[in-house]
Amino acid sequence: MKVLLLGSGAREHALARSLAADPDVEKLTALPGNPGIAAVARCLPGDPADPTAVTELARSLGVDLVVVGPEAPLVAGVADALAAAGIACFGPTAAAARLEGSKAFAKEVMAAAGVPTAAAHVCTDLDQVRAALDVTGAPYVVKEDGLAAGKGVVVTDDRDAALEHAAACLSGEGGQVVVEDYLDGPEVSLFCLADGSTVVPLAPAQDFKRVGDGDEGPNTGGMGAYTPLSWAPAGLVEEVVATVAQPTVEEMARRGTPFTGVLYVGLALCAEGPRVVEFNARFGDPETQSVLARLRTPLAGVLMAAAQGRLAELAPLRWSEQSSVTVVVAADGYPASPRTGDEITGLEEAEAVEGVHVLQAGTREVDGRLVSSGGRVLSVVALGDDLVAARERAYAAADRLHLAGSHARTDIALAAAEGRVHVPSRPAPDTKTPEVPVELPGHELVYTGKVRGLYAPLDPATGERDASRLLLVASDRISAYDHVLDTPIPDKGTVLTQLSLWWIDQLADVLDLPHHVVSTDVPAEVAGRAIYVRRLRMLPVECVARAFLTGGGLAEYAATRSVSGVRLPEGLSDGSRLPAPIFTPSTKAPVGEHDQPISYEQVVEIVGPRLAERLRDLTVTILQHGNEIAGQRGILIADTKVEFGVDPAQLAEALGISVEQALEGEVDWAAVDPDVVDVVLADEVLTPDSSRFWRASEWEPGRPQTSYDKQVLRDWLTSPASGWDRASDTPPPALPDEVVELTRARYVEAYENLTGQPFTVPSPSAS
Repeated sequence: MKVLLLGSGAREHALARSLAADPDVEKLTALPGNPGIAAVARCLPGDPADPTAVTELARSLGVDLVVVGPEAPLVAGVADALAAAGIACFGPTAAAARLEGSKAFAKEVMAAAGVPTAAAHVCTDLDQVRAALDVTGAPYVVKEDGLAAGKGVVVTDDRDAALEHAAACLSGEGGQVVVEDYLDGPEVSLFCLADGSTVVPLAPAQDFKRVGDGDEGPNTGGMGAYTPLSWAPAGLVEEVVATVAQPTVEEMARRGTPFTGVLYVGLALCAEGPRVVEFNARFGDPETQSVLARLRTPLAGVLMAAAQGRLAELAPLRWSEQSSVTVVVAADGYPASPRTGDEITGLEEAEAVEGVHVLQAGTREVDGRLVSSGGRVLSVVALGDDLVAARERAYAAADRLHLAGSHARTDIALAAAEGRVHVPSRPAPDTKTPEVPVELPGHELVYTGKVRGLYAPLDPATGERDASRLLLVASDRISAYDHVLDTPIPDKGTVLTQLSLWWIDQLADVLDLPHHVVSTDVPAEVAGRAIYVRRLRMLPVECVARAFLTGGGLAEYAATRSVSGVRLPEGLSDGSRLPAPIFTPSTKAPVGEHDQPISYEQVVEIVGPRLAERLRDLTVTILQHGNEIAGQRGILIADTKVEFGVDPAQLAEALGISVEQALEGEVDWAAVDPDVVDVVLADEVLTPDSSRFWRASEWEPGRPQTSYDKQVLRDWLTSPASGWDRASDTPPPALPDEVVELTRARYVEAYENLTGQPFTVPSPSAS
């Protein structure tokens, strides 16, 4: 493979070093490169941000892949010119690179994709800035809208300083600034490789933007970095891929500007969870230096796969277990007015330190001497068995370098090495649930969920609860992003209830499976949206099966090539049909918290091997038969969640415990024989709320599908039209009539297409 690398900094030196080490790379050329890159590649003079010059050079060299390092060539359209010439390029088009080129545009995309980020105000004059600062309060965050090489952001408690920075940004033609809420929490950089649909994350890192120790002084391009992050929450990468990177890539594809290259996700780990600080459209400097030092998978093949849309075919990336620390050595006067032309010595002595290599950035050769030519001159990268060892090596090597007046931070990775980096605790979940807005004579409300209520029938003579059955009432309320919305969707509860009953009838022909429905003869007040059900002890596992790859399963597959421990074939993309449905269970989280994916082996640990096998087989069979039926009616069921319970009397008899304990107490689930104790299908079945329904006629892998669910209102809530910030503490706004009507229409369409009957509200009958 012949590769052309664009750029001249330490980031590009790190890329060149990794590319040159790839056995598939036969020739590496850099434009323009630097003296350090020249040791592993041929360096040619020229402007890497000139699309015509880059394309002509790539064609003349016969390169197979162009790798773009800095942001300027991307915004200039180098990737567009190369694509037009049929040359593979790792880097986004100019339209896609607007994610970095315009912070206002990035905020718009995040809003549309439902990405958690800070509330923002786009301002074009100082009066707007003043008003925005009044809203956000201190600390003030003011960002220049365009490219600023990492230095266009001011975070300050000084309102005058914030205004001064804004004025400077607005002084240019078409100037805009973004004023944001301050995000409190440690920052993380996560590079996500994207090929337009699939996302593959690299290892997360943390960088140090301020020039001085203790994060004092002005912002810089970055004074150091380290990886891995031992203090980061478990599952952070998977969460960010699922909630940030994948939705953003899908939104860009939806806009007709697919994103190929590096989506650099800058995060703040806040008490409420990860929040996006910024997007960049390329590898970050100096994080790249540390991240690539740990990557063991050959780099060129990975970047080529991204450029050619083949990331889903890759095996999981391999990483060194060692820690990596990068210390930047900066010139005298950096960042305000760096001095240049000073001689640099001691490189060989520095690289003699075990585990160390030195990457060049602001350097040039003059009469055989290496001299400084920029602000950040060198990056000292060290590997060690832990952060302590890596830090010691990096600083030992830095001490052997000589550059008059140079300076470096002395606290890179120090807090992490000493265990002093802490992520704010997430707030306790809000366990309050909305009241079910109906009073039923002869019934006592015993439970309210987000969109359902359970009532116990009362004995007319004694007033005591009926111990054998409950009334399950589905409301028209709807939830999104962990909020129950104030605006109901008319007839939603009835559609879901009637569709569940229809499915139970359909499945009865193919499944020998008892269900929880006792009667549909319910009080008139809840006719059509309520059923009497058997009182069950619910099993402590959410049972999920997938026939297609999408959503959280897609994000997990992109990272591991498996979902819930089930290994999947290479080459799958968003919407791909799986070879066979798979069981991908999750935990049952308390109200207000999120279910977490688990493996089949973990289900065995929770309920024992016999129940685990029965739950898996039933869940997969329900999805299989559901798709056989739905497919004949023009609907694909991508995945579904079902719930199961057991009769407490049967459970008590089988285990020799009281019925009360069987209902509420500890149960040894591994001792339960499903051939003796019936597993009962409960809750809703194969509805648009519990399953993903897609229009079969419009199904096309590699893009988001047309769905029959609440995606309509989710899209509106995260669009600029709603004015709602998903990351804020404020509840969502009321839904406009057109969104309500369209959402209801999708539910009704699903019901009518499946059942072949027009939707009507059942007439009330006395109970």
